[in-house]
Amino acid sequence: MNIYSSLQISDYHTNHCEDHLLIKKINSNKIICAVMDGCSTAMESHFASTLAGKILRKIIIETGYRELYEKNIQSGIDEQLKEIIKRLFDEITFLKKHLMLDEKELLTTLIILLYDATDNKGIILSIGDGVICINGQITEFDRDNTPDYFAYHLNANFENWYTNQIQKIFFEKLEDISIATDGILSFSKIKKADSESVNCIEYLMIDQSNSDTDEMLNKKIKALEHRYGMKPTDDLAIVRLIKDNSSQL
Repeated sequence: MNIYSSLQISDYHTNHCEDHLLIKKINSNKIICAVMDGCSTAMESHFASTLAGKILRKIIIETGYRELYEKNIQSGIDEQLKEIIKRLFDEITFLKKHLMLDEKELLTTLIILLYDATDNKGIILSIGDGVICINGQITEFDRDNTPDYFAYHLNANFENWYTNQIQKIFFEKLEDISIATDGILSFSKIKKADSESVNCIEYLMIDQSNSDTDEMLNKKIKALEHRYGMKPTDDLAIVRLIKDNSSQL
């Protein structure tokens, strides 16, 4: 499995990048990837996205140890993802009270991908806006820039909330999958260029040029700027997985 990622701050955000990304293995056959986008109109939005990423990292490490020492654990990917999100809710709820945080300090979107290489199956859950691409099929989640942030629902019944999540996609036989914050929709022409226009989403999520280098996505974003005269006007976090001949991650 070849794994690529890129985190870009836009020219409009001079102090902090409000997006965050995470790539972490549960074990040799399971991986979690996530991208987060803090709410620009909230308070210290870079804090919310980074906090969610750090908590997820902790949960994934703990999940890995649990699977190592409790080998009889049997659960499907949907149940495992549900448990991870439930623990994220619990951790953030605790920190909100412990640090006396305002709800506006916790507003971030979350697109999370769980993939099991053993079964070659996975699941993607999008909580808020963003874009995913599964084996060439692009799906945009767009609520007109007014995402339903999960921090709004920390005090709700988790079971009911999770059951009502409709931005969830199961997939099999991973070949080429990407997840990205909605910054990928924000590319705009900033200068004249000799090259013709390009579909930025397809270029970053489908086109496989430069896949022989770990810096594929960063090189593509540089090419969009210097060859096509295009840059994102919003922060961007993107993770892409491309299958190779290895059976493991």
